[in-house]
Amino acid sequence: MGSDTRWSRFRRPLVLLLCAVLLGAGGIVAGMWLQSARGTVTVGIELSPADVGFAQDMSAHHEQAVQIAQTLPQDVDPQIRVIADQIVVAQTSEIATMRGWLNLFDEPFTTAHPMQWMHGSDHVMSEQGGAPMPGMASTSEIIRLAGLHGPDAEALFLQLMIRHHQGGVDMAEAAIHAVASEPIRRVARGMIRDQSNEIAVMTALLGTRDANPLPHP
Repeated sequence: MGSDTRWSRFRRPLVLLLCAVLLGAGGIVAGMWLQSARGTVTVGIELSPADVGFAQDMSAHHEQAVQIAQTLPQDVDPQIRVIADQIVVAQTSEIATMRGWLNLFDEPFTTAHPMQWMHGSDHVMSEQGGAPMPGMASTSEIIRLAGLHGPDAEALFLQLMIRHHQGGVDMAEAAIHAVASEPIRRVARGMIRDQSNEIAVMTALLGTRDANPLPHP
């Protein structure tokens, strides 16, 4: 009985890790495909500054989504837990894809000037109330989530993730018009579709908890 309990305790993290590894491998394959296209379709092709900036910034944006999902305590509604776990797996895979592209083109994973590809300047932090990218949570908000339990944790998680996804959708919509690479444009479209669907589900769940979404970034 004790061994079964211990196995149940560690099974979900192990399953999530396996899914993330498998999906991450898929992201690396996508990056390798882009590298092959670079070598066989157009000699000397490079990612545009917008391609690089979007991949760098959206990777960092996704990292915080994963952090928020992993901060959510375990004593929550299983439906909320499933959403959080899906976000961890899906966005870990997309991080692997985008950083696979950056690595293949010898570009750094991060930038000292986030959002320049979208805004043309680094004044976006003041426009977003100090957040480096749209929809991102503050450190104090994440710490607060870590200290909550049950329905209170569920409501704050949904509020933070809805706002985070709204910011991500805004970035992906801008990328469709800004980037030069069609594979990156396709990934951005997929992000818009998937995150918009998740926003709708999470907004409905938030409504059943007598809470309202946070202001749109």
